[in-house]
Amino acid sequence: MASSAYRIMGICLACCLARTALAEPVTLKLAMFSADTEMTWVKVIKPWADEVNKAGAGVIVIDPYPNGALGRALPEQAQMVLNGVADIAFVIPGVTPGRFPDNEVMDLPGLFTTAREATGTYTHLTTTNQLKSFAPYFVIGAMGTPPFEIDSRVPITSLATLKGRKIRVTNASQSATLQALGAVPVLMPVDQVAEAIGRGTIDGATEFPGPMLDFGIDRVTKSSYFLPVGVSSLTLLMSRAKFDTLPQAAQDIIRRFSGEWVARQFVESYGAYLDTLYAKLNADPNRTLSTPTPDDKTTAEKAFDQVIAAFAAKAPGNDRLVQAVRDDLAKQRAR
Repeated sequence: MASSAYRIMGICLACCLARTALAEPVTLKLAMFSADTEMTWVKVIKPWADEVNKAGAGVIVIDPYPNGALGRALPEQAQMVLNGVADIAFVIPGVTPGRFPDNEVMDLPGLFTTAREATGTYTHLTTTNQLKSFAPYFVIGAMGTPPFEIDSRVPITSLATLKGRKIRVTNASQSATLQALGAVPVLMPVDQVAEAIGRGTIDGATEFPGPMLDFGIDRVTKSSYFLPVGVSSLTLLMSRAKFDTLPQAAQDIIRRFSGEWVARQFVESYGAYLDTLYAKLNADPNRTLSTPTPDDKTTAEKAFDQVIAAFAAKAPGNDRLVQAVRDDLAKQRAR
């Protein structure tokens, strides 16, 4: 009698294991607004998907949709994730107005000097849940660019030549910064910049060398003024509600390749690519490269301080975020 019961239990267990083994892996749609030749995709996002698929064989599948296959509008990527059009998307918070107000702390001018600093601080803020506007999302990756320069079709080599110029910006902090310096900021997604400069709609753009070459901005500009007007924060986001529905094994795999993994991939792989671009810019005989004079630097730093103070006073908790950024930077620089 007992042996029969054990046999029945064994058969039931074997059936359960068989059903588990035969269960289809969870498939997640990964959206990218731009071409699959864009280097954030090539150096960071596609390698992330490949690693998750390798580690999660039989459990989870990341199905990539680059080239805007699920939607090309950059400002809509965050909503696409919440609507279920995509499960995961590359999102630039600065060009998603109103959705991530506390994220502006990452884009403030004069704080970060390198992509490593910006990415390290951003990863810390997101993994410790200090940016409350990300509550509807699971943050897979948080990356910060190098400080942006100003690339223009007309020579901009000083604050005096910047005044009155229409300059594309990528977030609200850059808009406030350029306005404080006497320019006319125009918020615009990166994939629209080259055409706008070519038509003369704007005079130039805040940018760094990666998107400058990826999106053809180098072809319509010949002047680069290395005034550090702040960085741009970049994210790889998933709906928190969707993440919570995943099997535990799938959640564990995504967590393993989130946060520090993405930060390291961005700093090392994309950073090496950027090094080649800076060398290319320096060797270009047809491009004028300028840096601020000591007087212009002093003037700009005063404007930067004003922008930071305005953000700190804008909403409760903003002053705490500014201090958290400064504290994290101090720790990084001490190391």
